[in-house]
Amino acid sequence: MAEMNTDAPKGRHGSKNTRSSKKSTRVDMTPMVDLGFLLITFFMLTTTLAQPKTMQLLMPRTDSDPMSLPAKKALTVILGPEGRIAWYEGMGNDPAAPPQVSYTSFANHNGIRDVIIRKKEAVYRATRKNDLMVLIKADKQARYENVVDIMDEMLINQVDRYAIVDISRQEEGYFR
Repeated sequence: MAEMNTDAPKGRHGSKNTRSSKKSTRVDMTPMVDLGFLLITFFMLTTTLAQPKTMQLLMPRTDSDPMSLPAKKALTVILGPEGRIAWYEGMGNDPAAPPQVSYTSFANHNGIRDVIIRKKEAVYRATRKNDLMVLIKADKQARYENVVDIMDEMLINQVDRYAIVDISRQEEGYFR
């Protein structure tokens, strides 16, 4: 609490001081600090904490044959070591027509984003729908950061259909 000191200061002439006496004040801050901690505790206990954000994962059906994907709607992206990316159009599963593999990176100019944009526009012109399917394959030496980066590219480019699939032995050899 606050208190006032009412003792008169003793001057040279004793208590016969003609000047007005000055009183000092002292404020005790203990109740204010207690109130502050009570308020902080109250708001910390009553607030809603941020809910964890999860990504919806759609798994393929196991009770039927997998859907076939036309090669003209597919883009295969292979993540390699040191941030290198190999890509080709189609699925690459036709031994009579091996894929034409090209290489790029995560660069802002002439990177994988430009490849995705071009392929997405080509699929839209051909089908009048946003039917691009990106198959993401990661080499054993690819970094986890690159997998996150390619998934960010899917989000940025608004690619609704993509899948992370196993890499074949032939595709592992693209970076050697």
